[in-house]
Amino acid sequence: MDITPTLIAYLHLCHRKIWLHAKHLRMESSSDLVAEGRLIGEITYPQRAGKWQEIDLGIGKIDFFDAKTNTVHEVKKSNKKEQSHIAQVKYYLYLLEKIGVENPRAVIEYPKLRIVENVEWDSETDSIEVEQWLSTATNILQGTCPPKMSKSKCKKCSYFDFCWSGEED
Repeated sequence: MDITPTLIAYLHLCHRKIWLHAKHLRMESSSDLVAEGRLIGEITYPQRAGKWQEIDLGIGKIDFFDAKTNTVHEVKKSNKKEQSHIAQVKYYLYLLEKIGVENPRAVIEYPKLRIVENVEWDSETDSIEVEQWLSTATNILQGTCPPKMSKSKCKKCSYFDFCWSGEED
């Protein structure tokens, strides 16, 4: 099974979420939060579609890539920075390096926070870290469905209703 950038992000959020998504139990299409994220990316930076290109890596797409500087631009709707965002972008950088892109870089933009975060990439150490994530993800996906996290951590997850329907508060 191919490990996608989305699965790497989910690995850093919830092991149950990565497992469910990989098994094609997808809740994002009905999630208002996911739809809001797409809309923010489209309306916040409308000029990008003409300026930068989308790159299809086979297992995931980079929405905005500046080929002149080898920079991935990732937009997140979140009102807080998360490790999952950095992990997803580092996986993009790993994949780009694997196909021969030299010195790939990335920035994560948080329009709600008005913050742009540069993601550092060290080919030696970060490649090892990404390969560990891939190994961990593979182990999770080969097992049975992981348990739920605590309900308080799940409130904004697109899988919340799936995991918690029928549960008392």
